[in-house]
Amino acid sequence: MSTKDQPGYYFEPLGEQHDRAAFSCGVEALDNYFRGDPIRQDVSRKTANAFVLTNDGKCVAGFYTLSPISILSVDLPASLAKKLPQRPIGATLIGRMGMDMSLQGNRLGELMLTDALYKAWQASQLVSSWAVVVDAKEGAREFYIKYEFTPFATQPNRLFLPMKKIDLMFG
Repeated sequence: MSTKDQPGYYFEPLGEQHDRAAFSCGVEALDNYFRGDPIRQDVSRKTANAFVLTNDGKCVAGFYTLSPISILSVDLPASLAKKLPQRPIGATLIGRMGMDMSLQGNRLGELMLTDALYKAWQASQLVSSWAVVVDAKEGAREFYIKYEFTPFATQPNRLFLPMKKIDLMFG
């Protein structure tokens, strides 16, 4: 799914022009993160990059963040763990993702996930990333499983999608 499937919407880095105060996804922790200082601080400190889905450059339909993360092979399913080094492995984290409540159910979450995976895939061409990782909030786990994410063996709400699968989507 692309922004061509949702006319008028496009992605851009979070900026001062975006109306963060009007955004509400209905999850208090995500709303507080996005509307408050934490997201701005993460971006300015370069601990995460934030991207927004907008149709006018001001209103925010949704957002997500990307950052690097290290994972341990021992946390993965045994069939994969035995094939990987026994040291931290670089991956990309979709740290936070939220869709404005007024737009939920319009498949824009799929659009945001696709864009996040695409950006992670692009970055992996320059800096190695074995997988994209998400920490699924309550009710979101099934969304990611539908898109072939696999739970970590040690943390069922932490899921991953190997970059090899993402390569098939965009490569």
